[in-house]
Amino acid sequence: MATRKAAKSAAKAPKRAGPQKTRFWLMYPPKLIKRPSVWELGHKFKVTTNVRQASVTDEIGIVCLEVEGERNEIKAGIKWLEGCGVRVEPVEINVIES
Repeated sequence: MATRKAAKSAAKAPKRAGPQKTRFWLMYPPKLIKRPSVWELGHKFKVTTNVRQASVTDEIGIVCLEVEGERNEIKAGIKWLEGCGVRVEPVEINVIES
């Protein structure tokens, strides 16, 4: 009986918004290619970064970046990147990840 009460209490308790994981495409103009923006993002904000894919030339840098952390930290980090001149677009994932 105590187990049922504990299960009911757990079901009624508000769920905490824990860390979330999301991916973005970052597009760097030539003047920002050598700046360590991903490193700075991970140190300025409480987020974990993971580069999933990248292509960098002298003209443009394109990075698929996975970011994990609290929603407000991710949003603040994106705003900071955009303020630096990096274009940020969400990755549309329509396949099942393994």
